Amino acid sequence: MDKFTEDRINELREKKKAAKLGGGQKKLDAQHKKGRMTARERIEYFLDDGSFHEHSVLIGLEDGTPTDGIICGFGTVNGKKVSVYSQDPTIRGGSVGVWSGYRMYKTVEKALQLGIPFIGLHDSPGARLPKLSESKTAIGMLMEKNGGSIFYPNTQGSGVIPQICGMMGSCAGLSVYSPALTDFIFMVDKQSHMYITGPAMVKTVTGEDLTHDELGGAEVHCTKSGVADGRFESEKALMDKLKELLSYLPQNADEQPPVVNTGDDPNRPVDVLTDIVSSKSSRAYDVHKVIEVIVDNGKFFEIKAEFAKEMVVGFARLDGKSVGIVANQPMVYAGSLTVDSSDKQTRFMRFCDCFNIPVVLLIDTPAYMPGSDQEHSGIIRHGAKVLYSLCEMSVPRISLVMRKSYGGGNLGMGTIPGMKTDMVYYWPIAEAGVLGAPASVELHFGKEIRASEDPQAMRAQKLEEYITQYANPMREASGNWSFEDIIEPRDTRKVLIRSLEYLSTKRQDITHRTIKKKHGNIPL
Repeated sequence: MDKFTEDRINELREKKKAAKLGGGQKKLDAQHKKGRMTARERIEYFLDDGSFHEHSVLIGLEDGTPTDGIICGFGTVNGKKVSVYSQDPTIRGGSVGVWSGYRMYKTVEKALQLGIPFIGLHDSPGARLPKLSESKTAIGMLMEKNGGSIFYPNTQGSGVIPQICGMMGSCAGLSVYSPALTDFIFMVDKQSHMYITGPAMVKTVTGEDLTHDELGGAEVHCTKSGVADGRFESEKALMDKLKELLSYLPQNADEQPPVVNTGDDPNRPVDVLTDIVSSKSSRAYDVHKVIEVIVDNGKFFEIKAEFAKEMVVGFARLDGKSVGIVANQPMVYAGSLTVDSSDKQTRFMRFCDCFNIPVVLLIDTPAYMPGSDQEHSGIIRHGAKVLYSLCEMSVPRISLVMRKSYGGGNLGMGTIPGMKTDMVYYWPIAEAGVLGAPASVELHFGKEIRASEDPQAMRAQKLEEYITQYANPMREASGNWSFEDIIEPRDTRKVLIRSLEYLSTKRQDITHRTIKKKHGNIPL
């Protein structure tokens, strides 16, 4: 090797070493003192060992802003490729400048071009405030691909590739709008924040004096706003869960989800279900217990676990294959459908439909929650989103009425004939109809009951007769073609697995003429 080549190689090594120090050792140490990982450490922890290939490592180095505050590239997670960036708060606070914005855009665009998931690890206050001496051109506002236009590749990639964000610090402006366009958002409790404007600006404009957590912390967005899909106690816990989520998903919309050998017998009976679910519709139970005994090895990856708890959604496996679970939760509002649960249910089902993940609906609901609060909050509009998504779905879909499904609950959980649910099953204890048995008895026999010599005894008699004659699915099934079958609870797992296997070759609806259109206009 000649002297010139040797010098250039040494120079390259020194420059790369300097670039990888980000804002310098002091700032990296300060990040550690806060109990936080550096941007580079986050990527190294998240990706498979040695798999990271970095884009443009030397950019910004000569200007004193190595990588311009963002580390971008690709690598693998459990052997599968992902495109990833990690914002670096040690470089001008992680703010989005000319080249960092361009590289954010390109990272999403590359993921879309390659048909691989995009992962964003966010820790940025948003757009970088330009110096007064800088022109719009200097700050990159006239570049077509910049931080302010990243929403375009996010939108183009929606439903084509999985897009997932981990919020690692306090984020504002475009650093929250871009994640809001992705499929899932995870947050670190007491560490990450999301808001359009921070506490200082809020106090200046409205007079409200709020902490970062009170305004946009993980608890707020996981329990109240529903913006985030999960909060975790540490950055590593968040990234571990992110990796687990990817294990349920295909690389893109043209692929099928991965199949895993879980070792769980597909014919395993589930006798315990009759102990978990009482035949008395007034007795609550935790639907998580139902899900856990049905799915492979009891593993359930719940989405938005703390938001709209009356509805439970998440990913699981049945005979090693990914499925989306949508279940009413009788322990909260008796499993009623609400404004928030409708948003939660719709969002999840549409994701599953995008990425070829079959959906199983476990039903036990008295219908939509009544009251002025729900009506004034737009339950009609929000409930219509559910109906729209159910009628639009093309993946295999199975509904199981475990105990009750009344009124609008039959609509919102897809048991009505003509809504294209592939198979509708009932347990023998199930009740379905416009109203529950007590309300139906009051409607049909109330006057007669009140005029009787013993109204209490008459009511009990009429209720028993109604349940036996009209709320008995075994009688209903003899004249209702929409029932696929009435099954014993113990056979639930086996029946679901066999049904999903049967439906695995399902194609788009071929029984009706396809209407040509750009896209529908979902009620929002």
